[in-house]
Amino acid sequence: MPRRELARFLRARRERLRPQEFGLPAVADRRTPGLRREEVAELAHISVDHYVRLEQARGSRPSARVLDALAHSLRLTQAERSHLFRLAGMSAPPGSSAARQVRPHVAQLLRRLPETAAIVTDAGYGVVSWNPLARELLGGDPGGAANLARRRFLGGGRLHESSGSAEFGDIVVARLRRAADRYPHDPSLAALLAELDAGSEEFRRIWETRPVHAPGHRTKIVDHPVAGELRLNCDVLLVPEDDQEVVLITADPGSRSARRLRGLASRAA
Repeated sequence: MPRRELARFLRARRERLRPQEFGLPAVADRRTPGLRREEVAELAHISVDHYVRLEQARGSRPSARVLDALAHSLRLTQAERSHLFRLAGMSAPPGSSAARQVRPHVAQLLRRLPETAAIVTDAGYGVVSWNPLARELLGGDPGGAANLARRRFLGGGRLHESSGSAEFGDIVVARLRRAADRYPHDPSLAALLAELDAGSEEFRRIWETRPVHAPGHRTKIVDHPVAGELRLNCDVLLVPEDDQEVVLITADPGSRSARRLRGLASRAA
């Protein structure tokens, strides 16, 4: 049954594509919509016979390399790519580089949280999106070039001092180690790791300890230059298809910190 489902999925996606999208002529003698089987095989750099057997639910299970090539040639989304691998009885490996664009629905979520500081980071702790309250609370350049790992270990536009600074160093390194394993050929990530290794003895020391941390709930005290001392809750939501994290920073309802955070929200607006 899984082999038949894989065959149906490949055929449906092939027939959905338009030849013009690939620079191919839309000739009238095409018996079925979409691309021909031999065209998909050529795009994926596999033999036509191998692809035909896949669509006919025959032959051996395709390798991860073949599945990845088919995902690329059929222009599958991340969710469709993962589904393709599941149909073949495998877990989808990560792409060659970390996603550095925020999805529109995640960006909209940030805008709907006026009294919550929300920030989205990629696998290398680059800031891909944050709302006005997060910028007001954490300080620094609102541009997309900010990187929390760089700011934590190399300074410059440093986050406001907080009680969780030491723990955050371990969290950052643990996540960067995972990213290095998942994206060994990502040049931006490699450059960041080299920069941190060259510029921070603390980073090198923590890296050697191989820390392990899982996203979860944490409470920290932040010394903000305008609002003063804030007791804040940090909760992490995962965006697994992009290997990104959404951090939601709030204060306990009715607390002095909540009132001060509300004041920062008004200031940010």
